[in-house]
Amino acid sequence: MRNLFGSVVLLHLMGVCLSQFPRPCANSEGLRTKECCPIWEGDSSPCGALSGRGFCTEVLVSDEPNGPQYPHTGIDDRERWPLAFFNRTCRCAGNYGGFNCGECRFGYWGANCAQYRESVRRNIMTMSTVEQQKFISYLNLAKNSINPDYVISTATRAEMGENGENPKFSDINTYDLFVWIHYYVSRDTFLGGPGNVWRDIDFAHESAAFLPWHRVFLLHWENEIRKITGDFNFTIPYWDWRNSQSCEVCSDALMGGRNSLNPNLISPASVFSSWKVICSQPEEYNNREALCNATGEGPLLRNPGNHDRNRVPRLPTTADVDFAVGLPEYETGNMDRFANMSFRNVLEGFASPETGQAVPGQSTMHNSLHVFMNGSMSSVQGSANDPIFLLHHAFIDSIFERWLRTHQPPRSIYPRANAPIGHNDGYYMVPFLPLYRNGDYFLSDKALGYEYAYLLDPGQRFVQEFLTPYLQQAHEIWQWLLGAGILGALIASIVAALIVVARRRWKRNQRRKRALSYGERQPLLQSSSEEGSSSYQTTL
Repeated sequence: MRNLFGSVVLLHLMGVCLSQFPRPCANSEGLRTKECCPIWEGDSSPCGALSGRGFCTEVLVSDEPNGPQYPHTGIDDRERWPLAFFNRTCRCAGNYGGFNCGECRFGYWGANCAQYRESVRRNIMTMSTVEQQKFISYLNLAKNSINPDYVISTATRAEMGENGENPKFSDINTYDLFVWIHYYVSRDTFLGGPGNVWRDIDFAHESAAFLPWHRVFLLHWENEIRKITGDFNFTIPYWDWRNSQSCEVCSDALMGGRNSLNPNLISPASVFSSWKVICSQPEEYNNREALCNATGEGPLLRNPGNHDRNRVPRLPTTADVDFAVGLPEYETGNMDRFANMSFRNVLEGFASPETGQAVPGQSTMHNSLHVFMNGSMSSVQGSANDPIFLLHHAFIDSIFERWLRTHQPPRSIYPRANAPIGHNDGYYMVPFLPLYRNGDYFLSDKALGYEYAYLLDPGQRFVQEFLTPYLQQAHEIWQWLLGAGILGALIASIVAALIVVARRRWKRNQRRKRALSYGERQPLLQSSSEEGSSSYQTTL
């Protein structure tokens, strides 16, 4: 708890800012001055300084040494991020966040960002049909809505001119913004000449920052969906794939079934069959020495289960996850994909979840799901094209959370130096702007305002996974229920009235019959032999 409190205090001091190339800074002026301190409309001052929300300040990057995996210097815009583009950005105070300090940091709400609220990410398989459909509609909205706040870079900084006289930025929809971010952070380094690249580099995979980076990536994605939909209760659901034998979410009701005519495509009954992927051709970019410019490159591909079974013989089990969570060391050795007995390396999928030893040529845990999908999700740079990526990484993040709660590690165990480039504690996450440090997000999700349904205590879990879906569904159809109740009450009243009237009529008829039969009974009895009194009496 002491470590959690310390991390929360640090986050207050640091502030939280959002992401890739804010639109107000993506121009010649921003590149020339190397300053990204946009005006907050609330008080018309840079970073909301007049209201005490933040201030424009110089960027100080870490000088700690990197590991030996990347031997170059000064040839990649991502080195010493973000100095190739900006050396002054907004630093937000307290609970304020956003690229101009006009928003709140993760977990806080309200005009003054003073209200802490904890959101719960839930299992997509236990959500109601209405909730599942809402999630899919939000994804499709994001795919078809130009992001109002951020743009992407379509060229390297050098190609934009020494003084930014040739800025090359482009609009992009909100979903593809995150596909591009995931591509950019993991792309190869151009060394000069067609196809001449350095491949052993990745600022978000194969080392310590893998889990903190993807945690921020999901939080940022979640925040953007809330903004474009106006649904501030939205959370990313997760897919608990432990012990799965198939892709349980690959149905037309969820993430898209298999196309009966072409098993590599999505069923036409799913909205995802019309999606176009981007950033899925890394070799072409390398040969052209060009960045992905987010042009559509064909349909979303997926053929789950028809993968290389020598590389992925099975999907992860509960025992695999428990073994990983039990490992006490976050990083070991050179802190890369060859690390042994490293929780991060086992969970990422470069080491065995049975022995903890690195297993070159095989993919386990996180990596195994990517390979299993056998399509767009199976290439690192373009993997976020498949929306299953979100469900998968939300569950990976929950396992990271289990490990943090089990071992309660101090921040000091996160590597400060000698990790592969981009992964040291003080390195700013690529390509987010203004800035997030890796080590600042090596902390519990509760400090960031969210939780996982299956990690709640039993009472809270029952409410979230069983009671809440029914209550939310009832809330969504309350007008129908109210109308049905009123109509039912009206029908019941009419039926009751008819019964009362009918019963009164029946009683009147009975009294009338008795009166008539009394007047006729004596003559009939007197002449019973003629009328067959026995038959009558029996009938009576």
